[in-house]
Amino acid sequence: MREWLRLKNVKRTGWIRSGVKDAESVAAHSWGMSILAMHLCPPSLDKTKVLEMAIVHDLPEVIVGDLTPHDDTSNKAADEMDAMAKLAPQWLEIFKEYEAQESPEAIFVKQLDKLDMSLMAEIYQQDQGLDLSEFIASAEPYVADMDLNHF
Repeated sequence: MREWLRLKNVKRTGWIRSGVKDAESVAAHSWGMSILAMHLCPPSLDKTKVLEMAIVHDLPEVIVGDLTPHDDTSNKAADEMDAMAKLAPQWLEIFKEYEAQESPEAIFVKQLDKLDMSLMAEIYQQDQGLDLSEFIASAEPYVADMDLNHF
């Protein structure tokens, strides 16, 4: 269990590379996704499953690190699967479901992943005067069809 909590100390690499001061941790990102899930989860989805996926989707980064498209990600999928099997085998199936992106819940959680990143980019831009438009643009294809009218 102690290893899981180390996710609080893993900083989001993309923010650091972009010059964000006091960048959020990967655990803070997972919390952001979870709070968005509580508010935005459609009634047709299994909210418990959505929350579980949001919480554990980046847990392997405790071992693998927070890799971005700027890193060598050729072994990322296998490395993360191995890390998850070691860290939390009890949640391996939910992690596999997220990675496969075949269930409605997994697809929604991926949208939340990108939405949280986009919203944080907007916050960092406003607070720190940075240009993080690349993050916002990369999230657009994922979040364009989300119903955010009540957000």
